[in-house]
Amino acid sequence: MYQFISVLVILISILLILIVLVQNSKGGGLASNFSASNQVMGVRKTADFLEKATWTLAGGLLVLSLVAVMFLPNGTGRAGSAIDEEIQNMNLPTQELPNFGIGEGTTTETEGSSQDSL
Repeated sequence: MYQFISVLVILISILLILIVLVQNSKGGGLASNFSASNQVMGVRKTADFLEKATWTLAGGLLVLSLVAVMFLPNGTGRAGSAIDEEIQNMNLPTQELPNFGIGEGTTTETEGSSQDSL
């Protein structure tokens, strides 16, 4: 079902792009070129049709996008990503890491002598 909705979203997106490219807000563009061959509808009715088609396709795209989110596969029954599998199968080192004396709390004699002189 998700694949079908995705195909519909792509088709509506392509149609929306084409309709937006055809129309022009100032009455020019490709919509005015159809006026010579289309005497029945006229330029104004063609522009109204293109505007209604734009709003209808934009609304349909919004609704289909929300429906597609509801039909998203939730990941149960699917294998995880390769990175997740590597992390889970990673062998941690069993030997103790070397201690280089950091954080043992030892003080040097120069620190002690400097405090005595104050």
